Amino acid sequence: MREAAMTAGEIEDLLRREFPQAFYDGCGLSLERVHYADVRVRRAYHEDHLRPGGTISGPTMMELADFAMYVAVFSAVGPQPLAVTTNLTINFLRKPAAGDLIADAKLMKVGKRLAVGEVKIYSEGEAEPVAHVTSTYSIPNNSQ
Repeated sequence: MREAAMTAGEIEDLLRREFPQAFYDGCGLSLERVHYADVRVRRAYHEDHLRPGGTISGPTMMELADFAMYVAVFSAVGPQPLAVTTNLTINFLRKPAAGDLIADAKLMKVGKRLAVGEVKIYSEGEAEPVAHVTSTYSIPNNSQ
């Protein structure tokens, strides 16, 4: 297994520096595991994430999936804050519990310009995923 291009601490430092409006102490997002192209992140529960019916909203799950993929890209290619989502498709599988969400992201292919991966989102303590996501990230060309 290849070594991650960045550690969890290095990724957190990068996120705090590049996205202070979105990643800060108390924002609810955290990194739990960082391996090469394989990460686990968490979205802490907050009642603001609920939609009518008492379920966590789709946009909250989409944000978590995109965040997980961004972290996975850093784990594989290093500090590339200008990497951007070019595609994200989400399938909502079951109603998530009103609690923390956990996302496991794995990159299936890492090329020079694109990274393709999948994310499975779980309600904490549940074995079955509540959503399945496929996503592609564009990696900037540093030679230009």
